[in-house]
Amino acid sequence: MAGAAPTTAFGQAVIGPPGSGKTTYCLGMSEFLRALGRRVAVVNMDPANEGLPYECAVDVGELVGLGDVMDALQLGPNGGLLYCMEYLEANLDWLRAKLDPLRGHYFLFDCPGQVELCTHHGALRSIFSQMTQWDLRLTAVHLVDSHYCTDPAKFISVLCTSLATMLHVELPHVNLLSKMDLIEHYGKLAFNLDYYTEVLDLSYLLDHLAADPFFRHYRQLNEKLVQLIEDYSLVSFIPLNIQDKESIQRVLQAVDKANGYCFGVQEQRSLEAMMSAAMGADFHFSSTLGLQEKYLVPSEQSVEQEAMQL
Repeated sequence: MAGAAPTTAFGQAVIGPPGSGKTTYCLGMSEFLRALGRRVAVVNMDPANEGLPYECAVDVGELVGLGDVMDALQLGPNGGLLYCMEYLEANLDWLRAKLDPLRGHYFLFDCPGQVELCTHHGALRSIFSQMTQWDLRLTAVHLVDSHYCTDPAKFISVLCTSLATMLHVELPHVNLLSKMDLIEHYGKLAFNLDYYTEVLDLSYLLDHLAADPFFRHYRQLNEKLVQLIEDYSLVSFIPLNIQDKESIQRVLQAVDKANGYCFGVQEQRSLEAMMSAAMGADFHFSSTLGLQEKYLVPSEQSVEQEAMQL
């Protein structure tokens, strides 16, 4: 039927540890997507999230509140949040009733920051799995604070957490190193940035850990962890500066390839754009080009061409 909302919806499940910048990412990405002409619906999945900076289309706090759960069941913040996610899992009809009227929008799900929800607890994974059955194609966007790159031990821990998250969530996955605009304030990196984003030979990190008397006793354990990460060969990162439009665009291109949005008809992409995306080459949407024309200064050649036309 002409003019009807598309049945297939696309979106991002924004996950990551507390303080990694998930809510700020949702705000920045939603503004960028609207500038591209997409209709965006931000869904707050965290019942502990208060004072949201973005316009919230659906708020899970309307279904269950963390404070009420903690008071009624005498639970702490972590236990209360796990109960909230289990309660949402048991009442997915409420969530679907909220999402169905928003068909045709691009969804951003701002998820809770408890790491166990994405590494071994089953509620959030079950919710994502059910969404895929509603023809909602999601990409898990996993944010990690870039300051962990300055500490080899913490970076290995982040790699293990990222790998466990990728295996547990069972969604197309994009890992981000957030707050790249602040990385210079965290300290000097032992290697260049590509080493951390591409997760190159991790044996060099082991050499740095061996210089620390504390970690010297755990060298065999660290070697096994590094071997596990390299055997899977799944983890890599995209650097993100939420204040930089080009950085957000690179992230969006990776996400759109992961969930298949770039192969749809929502923005009338040409076959050439589809093939360049599939081959991993740089590609630009027509609406993205319009955004670039709006924000970027034209080159001297383009100015001369326009002058000649006049």
